[in-house]
Amino acid sequence: MEIDDEPVMKKPRTEGPQTESNVPKPEIEPESDNSPPQSDKKGVKPPTHRLCPYLDTINRQYLDFDFEKLCSVSLTRINVYACLVCGKYFQGRGTNTHAYTHSVAEGHHVFLNLHTLKFYCLPDNYEIIDSSLDDIKYLLNPTFTEEHISTLDNSTKMSRAIDGSLYMPGIVGLNNIKANDYCNVVLQALSRVVPLRNYFLREENYSKIRRPPGDSSYLLVQRYGELMRKLWNPRNFKAHVSPHEMLQAVVLWSKKRFQITQQGDPIDFLSWFLNALHRALNGNKKKNSSIIYQSFLGNMKIYTRKIPPTELDDRQKRMLLATPEYQEIITESPFLYLTCDLPPPPLFIDEFRENIIPQVNLYQLLTKFNGQTEKEYKTYKENFLKKFEITRLPPYLILYIKRFTKNTFYVEKNPTIVNFPVRNVDFGEFLTPEIRAKHKHTVYDLVANIVHDGEPGKGTYRVHILQKSTGKWYEMQDLHVTDILPQMITLTEAYIQIYELRVEK
Repeated sequence: MEIDDEPVMKKPRTEGPQTESNVPKPEIEPESDNSPPQSDKKGVKPPTHRLCPYLDTINRQYLDFDFEKLCSVSLTRINVYACLVCGKYFQGRGTNTHAYTHSVAEGHHVFLNLHTLKFYCLPDNYEIIDSSLDDIKYLLNPTFTEEHISTLDNSTKMSRAIDGSLYMPGIVGLNNIKANDYCNVVLQALSRVVPLRNYFLREENYSKIRRPPGDSSYLLVQRYGELMRKLWNPRNFKAHVSPHEMLQAVVLWSKKRFQITQQGDPIDFLSWFLNALHRALNGNKKKNSSIIYQSFLGNMKIYTRKIPPTELDDRQKRMLLATPEYQEIITESPFLYLTCDLPPPPLFIDEFRENIIPQVNLYQLLTKFNGQTEKEYKTYKENFLKKFEITRLPPYLILYIKRFTKNTFYVEKNPTIVNFPVRNVDFGEFLTPEIRAKHKHTVYDLVANIVHDGEPGKGTYRVHILQKSTGKWYEMQDLHVTDILPQMITLTEAYIQIYELRVEK
């Protein structure tokens, strides 16, 4: 197993009393950014940077660029600098700015502009150019080449964090700020969707997308791209990432529908998030209009017919069934995920079987979509019978196993265990012969499995993900990352699953 272990280069501190011989000499005369650069005899302006004697005061342990880029004093987003000694953010670098005051008061001298990625020494106010700072620049803004992305699913190279711990890029924990584990599991699961991941790892793929004036939802795309690049960063200082900026964007653009301080439902968040990203990428109803639809969009036919009221006699029912209102209606419907209904758990269990948890096979749940099985749906006034027939399978299929049902008084959870294979799930069995003939491949493999533990409305969420390069499965619950046997995954109360279409090369 290879280890990507790059030693951090630091400038040596000059030891002993500083005499004229051992004081680091600047490349040019000291010059502040505010003063006009002096031209030499040939009219060429000299550079405005020099060597800095304070580089060894930088404390990489304190550097964390996962939080909102706000000045810690004025809370402004404009012209913010990070102090590389204590990790705090301050505005400005001119005289009387918060960064300048902090530098003088605390004796912290090295700052990084979070927008331009330039380093400065305060209060002297000169730019620092030094290759030993490139690791900090990469931490703030990781970049990926096409060649690097193409090797992500084949590489087994481990990376070393600054504290010496080893981690695999992409297999890193997400910080739980208070009650945002329902968001974390969805973000981790989506990071296993290869086309989506590859698209967001290259910022140029979406940097030129323009939104209408006054519409700032494009920032949601930017934040998600930043989070994806941090998750797969091979040169991270820590073996975990905080989704703080991403979740702040979620709270803002969902109009506080999703919070980081109270538990939510992952399927609600997943549905909203995919549609919000699709719209922000200027997606429309066409299947190839955005990377979201290209990855997840499938199609089905829904056959609906109305059921006559039960209190009528046979003659009245026959008359009603002959009317246009009671004829079968066929509608075409796109989908981003399929809802699988669990059979109700048994109401009464005898004394010898009281500890047996009900189980059901995944294939039994999927018969709902074979175009033949009818299911009754009740509304306040009317009842309907519906049949579902899949007409197009997407490259990535999301299954939502409906565990929670609301009745008049409370939300109830169905604890039924779903038995599912981790590999070789053939969805072609549920297609009609005509539709199956249009699909070259119909076999899927599981890549992510979201699980709910505990009571409805409370409890916690965790996710199982597949690392393709090693074939290993990992369980993630916020910051906790452990490997797990595939056989153990099938024993959990699965809630949301993502399957990848297997395409033979």
